[in-house]
Amino acid sequence: MAAQPNIVFVVPDQFRQQALGCMDADPVITPNFDRFASQARVLTHAVSNYPVCSPYRAMLFTGKYPYGNGVVGNCNSQTVPYGVYLKPDAQCFPDVLSDGGYDCGYVGKYHLDPPAEEDARHGEGQRGDGRVWDAYTPPGQRRHGFNFWYSYGCCDKHLTPHYWVNDAPRERPLEVNRWSVEHETDVAVSYIRNASGERDAGKPFALFVAFNPPHTPFQQVPQEFVDMYGDVSPTDLLNRANVRLDGPGKQAGEHAKNYFGAVTGIDYHFGRILNALDEAGLGDNTIVVFTADHGEMMGSHGRMHKNVWYDESLLIPFLIRWPERISPGQDDLLLSVPDVMPTLLALAGLGTATPGDIDGRDLSGTLLGQACERPDSAFYLTPRFDNPEGGRRGVRTHRWVFVVDRQEHDPEKLFLFDCEKDPYQLENVAESRPEIVSQMRGLLDQWLEKTGDPWGA
Repeated sequence: MAAQPNIVFVVPDQFRQQALGCMDADPVITPNFDRFASQARVLTHAVSNYPVCSPYRAMLFTGKYPYGNGVVGNCNSQTVPYGVYLKPDAQCFPDVLSDGGYDCGYVGKYHLDPPAEEDARHGEGQRGDGRVWDAYTPPGQRRHGFNFWYSYGCCDKHLTPHYWVNDAPRERPLEVNRWSVEHETDVAVSYIRNASGERDAGKPFALFVAFNPPHTPFQQVPQEFVDMYGDVSPTDLLNRANVRLDGPGKQAGEHAKNYFGAVTGIDYHFGRILNALDEAGLGDNTIVVFTADHGEMMGSHGRMHKNVWYDESLLIPFLIRWPERISPGQDDLLLSVPDVMPTLLALAGLGTATPGDIDGRDLSGTLLGQACERPDSAFYLTPRFDNPEGGRRGVRTHRWVFVVDRQEHDPEKLFLFDCEKDPYQLENVAESRPEIVSQMRGLLDQWLEKTGDPWGA
């Protein structure tokens, strides 16, 4: 029997799918991703079902949608009273891996724990909103099977990051004066090489590397990567037909080079991770995944950031390489975030250990070239942690995006976009296509029932 594969899962924050050269969209400089894409299965329709940081991570780790895992918003001091954090007793992806014989490591941004008053020193006011965002995750059950820990909660100081390393107490974080992506790659490379005995060499390993960039602040990026874009103008970089550089979108013109510079910097350091695997002789039996928690609007539709249904926010990169097992090429598999856990557990030979109460589907057969039923839709939601019946719900199929928007004191709004005829989602055709609206309403009702979402009650 072949040895269980190692897993290296790299997940930057706010890295949109279009910012990969292999997607032939943004004019980015990503030679390592482009090379990796030629060796990997590239999923063109991977969806961040709730395109925000903490909800993504909770779906990834639990295989459940937000109303199944309790993380219905970002973890910070405002949402703690509503129970918005990953529960210690949740049976998570790394728990199953650890119980199944894996040595598990986590490097970078975690953002799944509730901040305590003592965390205010690191997180208070970092975004000017008075909320505490950072959180210390103590050793034990809250780390969900990760025995190597080099992490923090949520702190957007890319050039001066801090980390709690293994058993370090809350009052003794390690503070670093280096771009977080570079430093975290150093740690990841050392872990792969086992240079300092970071892991049990007799076990397969699962390493999660969670970069914070290209998340804001966009200007916190080494100038060398920004300079690679020379004198190119913002309009040349932001070449999508739906870009508007006015209103909130004005920020995109100011930060396009910084954002793409960070993308190029991540590409460089991702290349270092791949090289470390090859140099250690581990490349052939390691499943490498590159993905992201959500995208970035960067001026499309005059918007910035995420948490909206447009493709720049909703679609994420998902590249998976396992030499000789997963054939390279593009694939339009509609992958949802809760599907990742059961799919990777099955690939790792732990399919029977997958918790029975998850929402996600094992799609490993599709990746391995087997004839399998493929999803025909993906669920989209932006709930309100203080109002279960508010917010937005929708469905993404290969052709259609359908969204119902409920805001207080406003009539319900419907949005429908034909992604085949209107790839930049410029024309809302909900009024002119009532038959499609009816079909999509039916799909949405199915998703609401399946996920136990109170919005449909």
